[in-house]
Amino acid sequence: MVMPPLSYRQPGLILRQGAKDLQVRDLQRDLRSLGYLRRGINGTFGAVTVLAVKALRHDLLTNKGASTASDGNAPVRVMDYNRGRVTAVNGQVDEQLAACISDILDDPAFPKLPHAQDPVQENRKISEQIAAMPRAAVPIPFLLAILKQESGMMHYRVPSVTDEDNFIVVGLDRNAQGAVKPYAITSRGYGAGQYTLFHHPPRAEEVQQIMLDATGNVLKAIEELKGKFDHFILSKKSGADDRVAEVGNGPLLTCRYAPGDPRYMKDCRACALNAGAQSIVPGATPFYAGSSGVYRTTQYYNPAPFKKVPVRKNIGCDWPYAVRRYNGSGVNSFWYQGKVLVNLLGD
Repeated sequence: MVMPPLSYRQPGLILRQGAKDLQVRDLQRDLRSLGYLRRGINGTFGAVTVLAVKALRHDLLTNKGASTASDGNAPVRVMDYNRGRVTAVNGQVDEQLAACISDILDDPAFPKLPHAQDPVQENRKISEQIAAMPRAAVPIPFLLAILKQESGMMHYRVPSVTDEDNFIVVGLDRNAQGAVKPYAITSRGYGAGQYTLFHHPPRAEEVQQIMLDATGNVLKAIEELKGKFDHFILSKKSGADDRVAEVGNGPLLTCRYAPGDPRYMKDCRACALNAGAQSIVPGATPFYAGSSGVYRTTQYYNPAPFKKVPVRKNIGCDWPYAVRRYNGSGVNSFWYQGKVLVNLLGD
């Protein structure tokens, strides 16, 4: 189906930072649909919208549909929609870029991100489905702490008075480009569990399985966490050095309680409360005793000192070490681990 003409596709029109009108709102809605704007449909052309426009321009010049990891190619090449119209990366929307956006929106081969008519109800279903799970392959309290960190337990954004965004929650990583191309998106996480794809746009079956199906998204999160537990912690290639330093390289510890105990993989909050607490100070606290690495601020983490973080080695299982690699590596993974453990206390 051919979409109606874009409100911002007008001869000579240029939208740039600082603009505030319905045309900006329409632009933001389209950038969300195409997977370039992280959040916000409020009619204000701010720094986040500038970054989204730059990312789209970058893809129109360079995106060949290839993955930056090993999850296969995208269904289309974004650069094929350019046809010589976009020649530079900047934060402005002109007639040429608007024409490219129009062509992408009109093409059903380019899958669009879904939105929800009733995002509150859709988000509520996730909690209900998790609560109804008779038994999971991972401890549910740790899963909930991860989902809280990843998405605030939301699969879809919930609109407010000033922001009509009801699209799927999306996280945009810009890891590989550094300061040279800080606008380039290297991967995207989708939905409640922020299931990550390293190609763009997503394939139609990926939209169906991990975006439209919120339960499928959570099951992917469970699969990811279980995979980290089974294959990361004691991996000889790049295992959990914090676990080896603190516990040793003995067999994996699924839970401090036996499988027949009613507390088995369920009493995680109590275990975290009883583990003792530590503070984490950026630039001072080592990752673990004897580590040469220390917690430091990054583009994703610039926190004040963390207080009352459960001491992971005292929790009595290996899930804190699996959690560390659910999203990210290096110093970011240690910050992530700390945040999830804090979430566990309030679960």
